[in-house]
Amino acid sequence: MNIERTELEGVLIIEPQVFGDDRGFFMESWHARRYRQRGIPGEFVQDNISFSRKHVLRGLHFQNPSPQGKLVSVLDGEIFDVAVDIRTGSPTFGAWTSVVLSSEGKRQFFVPAGFAHGFVVLSDHALVNYKCTAYYDRAAERGIRWDDPEIGIAWPVEAPVLSPKDAAAPFLRDLPTDALFHFERRDADS
Repeated sequence: MNIERTELEGVLIIEPQVFGDDRGFFMESWHARRYRQRGIPGEFVQDNISFSRKHVLRGLHFQNPSPQGKLVSVLDGEIFDVAVDIRTGSPTFGAWTSVVLSSEGKRQFFVPAGFAHGFVVLSDHALVNYKCTAYYDRAAERGIRWDDPEIGIAWPVEAPVLSPKDAAAPFLRDLPTDALFHFERRDADS
């Protein structure tokens, strides 16, 4: 397994080891001890699968309270996946990073709690799996506008298909501070 660290602390791109031959392939999509040893903390308590058509954009979503870390992978198709740092006091507050995930590439994206998450479908459709570190809590569900100019995500789709809720989401600057997370500097020795 190869782990690529992004410019956002804690956001990781994972390339699992894939064993393939003319019959197909085999890979471990999750192994608690190995992933924990490589910096993916937490216990996953819920798996979600979403199916979306081309140009559907889901996000930017987060939960607070009951924040969720997410391990995202694509079972079929291709997406442009994004994480945005929404931890007040963070040196990268409001910054984003992205990765293209596909069923062909088999990479995974770890988005820790404290980050908003969203994706847009690049293929005709996509079947996306995400393991979550906390249960879904409708009362804690929040969102940020996908096209917030202060965040400036370079989405590869100009006119995405949005849910009414995502189209009406507030800009990051309009969210109350208590809706966001607070950055806690990690001790270099820990």
